[in-house]
Amino acid sequence: MAARFPPPADGAGGPGARPAVWSEEDGATAGSPFSVGLRGRCPRCGRGHLFGSYVDVAAGCDVCGLDYSFADAGDGPAVFVILIAGCLVLGLALWIEFTFSPPFWVHLVVSLPLLILVCGGMLRPLKGILLALQYRNRAAEGRLAE
Repeated sequence: MAARFPPPADGAGGPGARPAVWSEEDGATAGSPFSVGLRGRCPRCGRGHLFGSYVDVAAGCDVCGLDYSFADAGDGPAVFVILIAGCLVLGLALWIEFTFSPPFWVHLVVSLPLLILVCGGMLRPLKGILLALQYRNRAAEGRLAE
């Protein structure tokens, strides 16, 4: 039995379709989701805080009142951080190994703290970008028509 999907929400693009991107009519004045996400700001107004703590999403925007209950980045930020940071730090560790041939403890002293700093530094901005893109593109779970 084939799954049938409900029609999209109201908007442009035919009856029942919604616009692919946000507009000022939606109250979205923040600008690029990349700049908003990197700064950890509200994806709608660009002024309120997106995060309540380091990587925990706040309940809502303290400026425009946007409810952040839609925000669910899942494992996306962690996957991107692992791939990017792993490539960078592994490249450095291999360069150190083949250039200087140091003992193993040097790799632990250099690579491990660098890996922790790079991962910690990239997680919040990437999560902010993904949440801002999720808001901009109105991403949501798929639903089956009943």
